[in-house]
Amino acid sequence: MFSDSFKWIMVIGLTFLMSSANLHPIFVSVTEIEHNTKDNTVEVSCKLFANDFEKALRNQFNVTIDLLQPKDRKALDQLVNKYLQLHLKLWVENTPVSMKYIGYEVVEEAIISYFQVDNIASIKNITVQDNILYEMSPEQISLIHIMVGGNRKSTKLSNPDDKVSMQF
Repeated sequence: MFSDSFKWIMVIGLTFLMSSANLHPIFVSVTEIEHNTKDNTVEVSCKLFANDFEKALRNQFNVTIDLLQPKDRKALDQLVNKYLQLHLKLWVENTPVSMKYIGYEVVEEAIISYFQVDNIASIKNITVQDNILYEMSPEQISLIHIMVGGNRKSTKLSNPDDKVSMQF
């Protein structure tokens, strides 16, 4: 009924589809930074695929963890904070700022971590260094969105590029 060549094409096609289902299609993190003028704060969120972030935490800290169902949430919060503080840094007006870790939440297959920088009345220049998960994949991309005074600017950093400055 079917020719031998058609059968081979189907076998190769199905094999490719089955093997590619296990491949990770995209390596991306999304960092959103927003200046809150009412509270004089900078609010930072970082969204990552949970499985990639778990691998990074395991590799960096040599621990076994489950971000989705943690046994010890307090200890895991410390690891999440430590990793992200090492791989995400901010400067406002060319001065390094300290991010206070708020926590993380699970949203579908992603982890969203939250930080806050206090006592920032205005922003004219902000620099972001973001190399989150760069050690995990040479294809890693960091999408960065910054909102200051109602103006939104976005950029993409591709591994190994990890730093950007924006003027407002």
